[in-house]
Amino acid sequence: MNGTDIFDFIDVDSCLNLLSSMVQHKSYTETEGERLLAAVMHERMTELGMKSELQPVVDDRVNAIGRLKGTGGGASLLFNGHLDTNPATEGWTVDPWSGLIDDEFIYGIGVSNMKAGDAAYFCAVETILKAGIKLKGDVVLSFVVGELQAGIGTVRAIEQGLRADYFINSEPTDLQALTMHAGSVMFDIELVGDTRHLSKREEACDALAAATVLAQRINQLVFTGAETPDQIAVNRGHVGSLRAGLGREYHEWRPPQVADQAKLKGSCRYGPGQTIEGVTNDLELLLEALKLEFPKLKTSLRVGGPTTNALRMPPFEVARDSRIVKTLNSAFESVMGYAQPTGPIAPAAFFGTDAAHLSAAGMEGVVCGPGGEFNTMPDERVRKEQFLNCVRIYILCIIEICGVSE
Repeated sequence: MNGTDIFDFIDVDSCLNLLSSMVQHKSYTETEGERLLAAVMHERMTELGMKSELQPVVDDRVNAIGRLKGTGGGASLLFNGHLDTNPATEGWTVDPWSGLIDDEFIYGIGVSNMKAGDAAYFCAVETILKAGIKLKGDVVLSFVVGELQAGIGTVRAIEQGLRADYFINSEPTDLQALTMHAGSVMFDIELVGDTRHLSKREEACDALAAATVLAQRINQLVFTGAETPDQIAVNRGHVGSLRAGLGREYHEWRPPQVADQAKLKGSCRYGPGQTIEGVTNDLELLLEALKLEFPKLKTSLRVGGPTTNALRMPPFEVARDSRIVKTLNSAFESVMGYAQPTGPIAPAAFFGTDAAHLSAAGMEGVVCGPGGEFNTMPDERVRKEQFLNCVRIYILCIIEICGVSE
């Protein structure tokens, strides 16, 4: 069978209906709906004839892991995606859980991040089976939970033996090949100044003024160890919240006085080869420089997650000339007719993904999935044709990596 003849076996309506039905499951992270959707995917993989299991994660949370066993002699390929979603926000004009399909899009909370990717690799395997193709290598489908808790589902799966020669993580990249993304670390900074009435502002140490200066400098940071253009491309400091006022209760009812307390919360993105220690040191240097400008200022810095043992999303990188990237590039060009954009592509390069955990476990992989253009916003949606093109690309990747049995 010609490589693209298999596309004739794609059941477009079935693929779109699967994705629509997945959207209709309200699978907010750390809720019962997350578990229910995992159970549905386990049942669907079992119906395909795959060996599937509901794998424990923590408490009653489970991953759905399925394996299509090959005949032998080929490499194995793992697809990885999460079922948990962000909450629906205000501003939607369609029902976030209807799975609405119109002429151009399919809508719903989590459809871009990342149920379209999940559905695409399921449909790719379903099409291969429908076409009667037997593979040499195994295909593993992982539908995990807890990606929004820094990837706890994938981490637990790896601990229980999840492995393959290659992987594709299906986070939304608008079908671009993401070969590097940043690691993420949170920070809290507290500033303590010295208050006076505005009439004596020159005698004060204005914590609010210091905080606004600091926020701009953090937002412009490139961290120590960014030595290549790709590393620099994924470096970013960001202040997400700033609170200031009088005293530790941040009193706001007395604006004629200079604020003596300020708190900044934010996140830093850093690349492979860089470290959290380096990020921390760079923030500390900024604080030392700030105290030279505001001599009475006292500062404190805490770097890390919400708890001491919280998981972190490390950075990810794969060589652009690796087999999985070149295979994906070739499949993309066969389907789309032009070269695939490849590299640390923004905005996806600033996301955290489970690819970092899979790579740290010794697997070679890449990030590529449908969606992204309308990700994490009211009326979240994915272009239908992009979703179907992803199914086609994944089919070609499976055939090339796993090999076809005669």
